[in-house]
Amino acid sequence: MKSSRIVKQILGHYESDNPGTKANLNRILMTGKLGGTGKLVILPVDQGFEHGPARSFAPNPAAYDPHYHFQLAIDAGLNAFATPLGMMEAGADTFAGQIPTILKVNSSNSLADAKDQAITGSVNDALRLGCSAIGFTIYPGSEYCFEMMEEIREMADEAKSVGLAVVIWSYPRGGAISKEGETAMDICAYAAHMAALLGAHIIKVKLPSDHLEQKEARAVYEKQKIDLSSMAVRVKHVMQSSFNGRRIVVFSGGATKGADSVYDDARAIRDGGGNGSIIGRNTFQRPRDEAIAMLNTIIRIYQGKE
Repeated sequence: MKSSRIVKQILGHYESDNPGTKANLNRILMTGKLGGTGKLVILPVDQGFEHGPARSFAPNPAAYDPHYHFQLAIDAGLNAFATPLGMMEAGADTFAGQIPTILKVNSSNSLADAKDQAITGSVNDALRLGCSAIGFTIYPGSEYCFEMMEEIREMADEAKSVGLAVVIWSYPRGGAISKEGETAMDICAYAAHMAALLGAHIIKVKLPSDHLEQKEARAVYEKQKIDLSSMAVRVKHVMQSSFNGRRIVVFSGGATKGADSVYDDARAIRDGGGNGSIIGRNTFQRPRDEAIAMLNTIIRIYQGKE
């Protein structure tokens, strides 16, 4: 597989990684319609674990079938497909080598009160199934956050040693963080920075609002006159907080919403210098033709054509 100038530049930011890990990052960055641009669109399907099957798939019953999601990601020309162990196993052979895959190795569920995630997959599972990376969620602010950070430190060390890339979902919640604070500018930037410090190659965070949650942080933002006036400048600040753009950052799509809102988010990510979107429910809960059309538009936005 070839590598573009932009992708080579991005890979150059990962100075400690072995050729195997860089090859897998290159595979993700060079696949699909955005291959070689430094931009990414990834399909994540872990919502069945997080929210339950009906809440996730009933709006589009075809999506109960794991093969549906593999094929959607391939046909839409996406960079990668991320999912937990069982769904990955259900399509790993049929779709082997057709799209880079990310094994989500921890998961939560909506039945438990604990702001924690169980380990549900392993580095060996990712290797066995031909994955390019592992994905792991941390909840900064949770009473379990330090355990989760220690778990990903160990798993990241193992993954990198065998040439796999590491993706960290960094979603602050729990403790003293309000619901509004989960997407506050200071909190989202902090979450991205922690994921970078934990050794993530690819960081997944939510799009930030202009709310400032922490009193001490608010004082600094106001004193330094950090611009929060638009989503694009807030994305730019998240990138700045991710080693000044030396780490790949993708932003989550969140719950299903109108197409125009999805496209506005993509334009803000593009204009703010973000690497792209990791978008699940906003696509697979729509009929397949609508999902393909939406993903094509998002890709065109990242290509600068929309």
